[in-house]
Amino acid sequence: MLRFVLRSLLFPLLLYCGAGLVAGYFVWHGVNGQRGLKAGEEYAERLAELEREHAALVAERKQWERRIALMRGDAIDADMLDEQARATLGRVHRNEVVILTPQPARREEER
Repeated sequence: MLRFVLRSLLFPLLLYCGAGLVAGYFVWHGVNGQRGLKAGEEYAERLAELEREHAALVAERKQWERRIALMRGDAIDADMLDEQARATLGRVHRNEVVILTPQPARREEER
């Protein structure tokens, strides 16, 4: 009789516990694993960060293309040429007023 009670109660209990452990394993990896929900959120955050960086680089590239276009071709913008020459040489006329603006921080790849 005791054997029958143990078998009828203990065996299903062990099966349920085993099934719960297997299900818990898959649920845990579904949330925390390499391709889980949290990894998807991290990928989305990284993607947003890279898209912001890409937008900034595109804007910087357009700015440089606009400045280069002023120096290219038959008509060179005299003001732009004068500005670049003075910036390169570090010289100003004594009657000029110089307004210094902060330069954007350079990235490590550019140095």
